[in-house]
Amino acid sequence: MEELWKFYYDKDWIKPFLLYSIYFFVFVSFTLFLSIIVMRRLKLRNQKLEKRFTPIIEHILSLNLFESAFFSEFSAYEKLFRNGVFRNLMMESILNLHQNYDGTYAENLENFYMDSGLINDSYKKLNSEHWQIKCKGINELAEMNVAEAFGALVKMSKSSNKILTIVAINACIKLNGSNGIRHLARHKHSFDLWTQLNILDALKQGNLSHIQGLEYLLTSKNNSVISLGLKAISSLNLSEKASFVQQLIDETTNEEILMEAKTVLNRLIVQNNRSLKYEFQ
Repeated sequence: MEELWKFYYDKDWIKPFLLYSIYFFVFVSFTLFLSIIVMRRLKLRNQKLEKRFTPIIEHILSLNLFESAFFSEFSAYEKLFRNGVFRNLMMESILNLHQNYDGTYAENLENFYMDSGLINDSYKKLNSEHWQIKCKGINELAEMNVAEAFGALVKMSKSSNKILTIVAINACIKLNGSNGIRHLARHKHSFDLWTQLNILDALKQGNLSHIQGLEYLLTSKNNSVISLGLKAISSLNLSEKASFVQQLIDETTNEEILMEAKTVLNRLIVQNNRSLKYEFQ
């Protein structure tokens, strides 16, 4: 300890310390400056490529949409499809068009998405280490109605990442309404209120005529899933599920679930203009 204090008071260390600090500062500054230059050049290059590729993509998708042209008919652009910037632009364009078209037009886009191999790009995103990229891949597969991805998305829905879980569950509901709901009954993670509300929003935006099995949520061993089921039945005014809510009331031993179930059952009765309200015991 005394040697350390002696070294400190001798001040022999000041000159090399300042010298190396200057070297380090110059190195960091140069590296930062070089990184900015490289990123700027890449951005300008991508912008230039986007400007060049956009008319080509519009031409290809126009033929695909309105003349049902297959991917194999665009062999002249084979090299472009190996370009990352081109593929990303094509992906964005297909997704944007698919959101605004249905019927034959949407089917043409879906076929082109699969035949061009863009579907593989989406699957690769599911294996990314970054949850944001995983979410992007999930949304792409769901938007393009890739039913085969349902199993992979169910696994994604069990993630500990809250946002990734919500995106995956919403995608499952979009791809397979009934099964997209039923698999939640076996969900192990607890859903907080924010997660429940996001799932409810996905249900409301979906095709309710194709969604069956909400009552399965009431049989879950996960209380947060049961609560989600009750909220879904109540917000969608599914009076035909009243008997399942009543069964839950008769069987549950959880006080919070019991009170929520009674409230939901009473609301269903009131909303359907029944004169007799459920009597709380």
